[in-house]
Amino acid sequence: MDAWISAADRSLRALFAPARASRPVPGPPQGPELSQSEQRESGALMRVNHTGEIAAQALYHGQACVARSEHTRELLLQTAREETDHLAWCEQRLSELGSRPSLLNPLWYAGSFAIGALAAAFGDRASLGFVVETERQVEGHLDEHLSRLPARDERSRRIVAAMRADEIIAHGAAAAAGAAELPSPARALMRHTARVMTRTAYWI
Repeated sequence: MDAWISAADRSLRALFAPARASRPVPGPPQGPELSQSEQRESGALMRVNHTGEIAAQALYHGQACVARSEHTRELLLQTAREETDHLAWCEQRLSELGSRPSLLNPLWYAGSFAIGALAAAFGDRASLGFVVETERQVEGHLDEHLSRLPARDERSRRIVAAMRADEIIAHGAAAAAGAAELPSPARALMRHTARVMTRTAYWI
């Protein structure tokens, strides 16, 4: 019961409390003035990134609730805490761009929490494998955003690059902890679910 109460507290903080970063936002606070179209594109892409971080928090929180060993639970919660920086950076950049988070973030959080808990029900090695695949897919998604963000938006580009570097570290930590390789149908389902979320968050 205590674990689920803690999970409820973490979910409320992730969704409704301003995220607090332990590191400064990457990139220069003042850059070239963006055109309206550039600002809209950056805002939409950073909204997608923010939604991805909400979903990542939920996945790790759900997995931690069902983790079988204390070591795995702490690794998952530590990964979620480290990614709080990403959430805070995206929130600040959205504000700077005059944009907003996705209106569907509570839905994405609930769905991702359930998926994370389900993944962890198959055991700690499968759960860590889920982390590895999540981070691998996020790396690809951030690579795509680096190619799509306006060239003059150095602030957003620096944020995304820093996030990508952190995802690679988290990927390696989960693999080193004994992650199992997920079957290809599971990886394909994860890609499809992420595609639905990112395409929707771009607009809503």
